[in-house]
Amino acid sequence: MIHPTAVVDEPVTVGARTRIWHFCHLMSGCVVGNDCVLGQNVFVAGKVAIGNGVHIQNNVSLYDGVTVADNVFIGPSAVFTNVRNPRAHRSQKDQFLSTHIEEGVTIGANATVVCGVSIGAYAFIGAGAVVSRDVPPHALMMGVPARQAGFVCKCGEHILKNTRCMKCQFSI
Repeated sequence: MIHPTAVVDEPVTVGARTRIWHFCHLMSGCVVGNDCVLGQNVFVAGKVAIGNGVHIQNNVSLYDGVTVADNVFIGPSAVFTNVRNPRAHRSQKDQFLSTHIEEGVTIGANATVVCGVSIGAYAFIGAGAVVSRDVPPHALMMGVPARQAGFVCKCGEHILKNTRCMKCQFSI
């Protein structure tokens, strides 16, 4: 399902059962997997790859160099950058840095992910956090700059390292 107000520049790859809502813009060359949801006003640049089962909430822009693995949740108005030191008066397309979001990650509303980082599987980025360095798997990251405040299991519950989750029995 692609809403009539969405702009999809061909060629793009959009997987089965993916829903693209109002005022989205998908640029030529991007790849969006199966069973995804792109909320209102999502922008996806041409050199972006999005896995299966990804939910991207309203007002998120994914710029060239962002790779999103399967089953990732990106909250409303989360921000991704692609140049560390941007300047309006000169082109820096040769300085774009890659950002990798691994499987099962949650990125909270209004979080900022600075380019050039990797966020490990099932990490949880709190609302409003600013991620400026790599994040280990299952890390709970909060604050500005984001710092590790604990661990989360696959189901998203806060757990202690070397313990089992009370809900899903997963352990780190």
